[in-house]
Amino acid sequence: MTANKSAAPERKKPLERSDFRSFLEIPTRWMDVDMYGHVNNVQYLSYFDTAVNSWYIENGLLDPVRGETVFLVAETGCNYFAELLFPGNVSAGLRIEQIGKSSVVFRVGLFSGEDLQTAAHGRFVHIYVDRQTRRPVPISDKTRKVLETLG
Repeated sequence: MTANKSAAPERKKPLERSDFRSFLEIPTRWMDVDMYGHVNNVQYLSYFDTAVNSWYIENGLLDPVRGETVFLVAETGCNYFAELLFPGNVSAGLRIEQIGKSSVVFRVGLFSGEDLQTAAHGRFVHIYVDRQTRRPVPISDKTRKVLETLG
């Protein structure tokens, strides 16, 4: 077996508050903390989900109970830079990087309190689907215009 001599990918860097268009404050919870005394890495993806879906609901794009369409996660990933702690507040910043025919690519940034740089940020991809069939459907012009406000 030979070692792969290709260069390691360049490490991502924290982003700034100014890189995001909308923010949601999320309090950390006791149950978010692991045995190392910080918010466990899996909780960050939960914060992504909470921020994106809260924004959809607030902007009239999602009725999670009765809507004919819903957004399902197709891909997610996170880059970590600093610990989040309990007690504390997470400021989740959102921006949209791309809107496809039936997909939306978000950049979500998590800030510890009022910090200016992300403690973590990542990619969060949603597919717009029919609630019953779970098959992708085109994003309507009305929905697209609302999504574009985060672009």
